[in-house]
Amino acid sequence: MVLENILLSLASVHWTDAGIVLLLFILFLLISDQLRNRKPRNYPPGPTPLPCVGNVFNLDAKQPHIHLTKLSDHYGNIFSLRLGSLNTVVVNSYNMVKTALVDQADIFTGRPTNDVLKKIIKCQGVTFNNGYSWKQQRRFTLSTLKFFGVGKRSLEFIIMEEYKFLHKTIMDTNGLPFDPHYFINNAVSNIICSMVFGRRFEYTDQRFLNLLSLMSKALKLQTSVWIQLYSVFPCVMDLLPGPHKDLFSCFHQVCAFIREEVDKHYADWDPSSPRDFIDCYLTEIQKRKDDLEAGFHEEGLQYAVLDLFVAGTETTSTTLLWAFVYMMKYPEIQEKVQAEIDKVVGQSRRPNIDDRHNMPYTDAVIHEVQRMSNVVPLSVPRMTNEDTILGGYFIPKGTQIIPNLTSVLFEQTKWKTPHSFDPQNFLNTQGEFEKPEAFIPFSVGKRSCPGESLARMELFLFFTSLLQSFTLSPPEGTQTSLDFKFGMTLSPKPFRISFTPR
Repeated sequence: MVLENILLSLASVHWTDAGIVLLLFILFLLISDQLRNRKPRNYPPGPTPLPCVGNVFNLDAKQPHIHLTKLSDHYGNIFSLRLGSLNTVVVNSYNMVKTALVDQADIFTGRPTNDVLKKIIKCQGVTFNNGYSWKQQRRFTLSTLKFFGVGKRSLEFIIMEEYKFLHKTIMDTNGLPFDPHYFINNAVSNIICSMVFGRRFEYTDQRFLNLLSLMSKALKLQTSVWIQLYSVFPCVMDLLPGPHKDLFSCFHQVCAFIREEVDKHYADWDPSSPRDFIDCYLTEIQKRKDDLEAGFHEEGLQYAVLDLFVAGTETTSTTLLWAFVYMMKYPEIQEKVQAEIDKVVGQSRRPNIDDRHNMPYTDAVIHEVQRMSNVVPLSVPRMTNEDTILGGYFIPKGTQIIPNLTSVLFEQTKWKTPHSFDPQNFLNTQGEFEKPEAFIPFSVGKRSCPGESLARMELFLFFTSLLQSFTLSPPEGTQTSLDFKFGMTLSPKPFRISFTPR
């Protein structure tokens, strides 16, 4: 009995010691977190962050773009958050976004980095690269894409050739309802694939369809709370199962596909006769082998291709899916578009890019789809390259910046009817097409989307060709929903649609 009491006393002492150590450790973490994240004077206001995890759990994970826009009503057009380990400033309204990304373009060209990005893309390529390497990679990418037709009429032929395959595939549905996601994803992706890989992929190619599925899944996972937690506790999260592991697996498989394509190019590569982007990049590796900082090497090629593949597929195909949703939702607008197509183009030929100038209503509808669908609602985050003042607030070097494009595309003072689908937002009183300054779905400044001209051509040619050939309608007895899924892109929830030949 005495021994038992002694053991209990010892257990009590050890537990007390352990408790004290644990308490001191927690206090140390809290104090160090507070010191590390002290706000400088005149820093933008914002909701109080929790220790270590910041404001991750303060946001509405299903619609953070809407939540952040509402927060601006309370804190103003510039406010602060801490997302994971990154001090973040959210910039709202067209004037503030323009002031940051255009008027102070050199200061706001950085990209933030965290343990997630380091793990999946190692901050190479174009999108998440920085400094000298980013400038060299972007310059090479733009010039190479131009060489293969971006911004030129020659690309129109490639798009319309792809439309023939898409048209046949849709005709094979016999007007019955189907999910259009992968048909459209595949068709749009084949345009960038023709320039990057030198070939297109059949809509029945299961290996390629799996790749598109992995990419869509990864973009949805990238904004989850699990990924935010990984950026705060990478060592701990590496030991735990969860969606973060799925994200890494998706990117690993996509990169494996790209490596296979690169290996095939190496087998019959002729530097004197480049067939596509990969061939040109292989040549650039040889030319720039002494310029290590530029980042032209095999790993850099892999991530450059990944950037083009993701950017050239997801945003444009998602916008087209939204276009289908809005045409089903507003059949009277669809009829007006078809009437203009019939008047300007007729049925004896396919639309071409020159027709756009004679089709103001159709052009307005396409732009209104882009505005309302808000496919990249929070843009791609930026980072300040030096200390600066924005809107009267001090923003230190290394701060993550979120340009809230949602606040711009729905800004009350910039649009006639900001919260309704209305082509009149892009038409003047004479019925002529007119683009307001706040239309910036591709962002602005030195980090604006390099594929804007390609996307605009694809949207016009695919949209007009489809509505020339088909009438779009929901399955009988169903209602068209405008519900969305939030990720790196804002996409419509899965839906079915009937394409009835006209």
